[in-house]
Amino acid sequence: MATTTTASALPIDPSALAGLRRSDDAGRPCLPYEDPGGGAPLRCCLRRSRAGERVALVSYAPLRRWAALSGADPGAYDEQGPVFVHADACAGPREGGGLPFGTPGALRVARRYDAGGRILGGRMLSLGEDPDGVVGRALAEAFADPEVALVHVRAVEYGCFLYEVRREVRPAPRRP
Repeated sequence: MATTTTASALPIDPSALAGLRRSDDAGRPCLPYEDPGGGAPLRCCLRRSRAGERVALVSYAPLRRWAALSGADPGAYDEQGPVFVHADACAGPREGGGLPFGTPGALRVARRYDAGGRILGGRMLSLGEDPDGVVGRALAEAFADPEVALVHVRAVEYGCFLYEVRREVRPAPRRP
């Protein structure tokens, strides 16, 4: 049976979020606050915060979380860093929301990892005027390599993890 590869941005898993809202991956308690101006990239729902929303800045280890589910051992590639989340449970991302945080002109890096959690390389991205197209092409290029199991998209300026994209293999449509 033929297959096709598709990819979509994944938010932080709701069960991981529940834990992060108590204690983050660095062992610190969650300290919610009201975001006065909005604009924080929320990893729970893959959108920017609105002025006045209650958010929290927590330490998150995305590769460690994925490795715990997949049985991989990322070794030295395990890292943690700051991410913004809603202070309380939210509805998550909306369907068909596209690739998040695609600010024209922003710099991103797409880091590729294999099924064992080892880095296979990365690619610096200048989003220009077509952010979804730039990131979409980088993801297509990454997943053209059969060794790539997931890609982390990060902001270059702060090094923050923005979202994860995992390889999804679906059956190809049958031809009549």
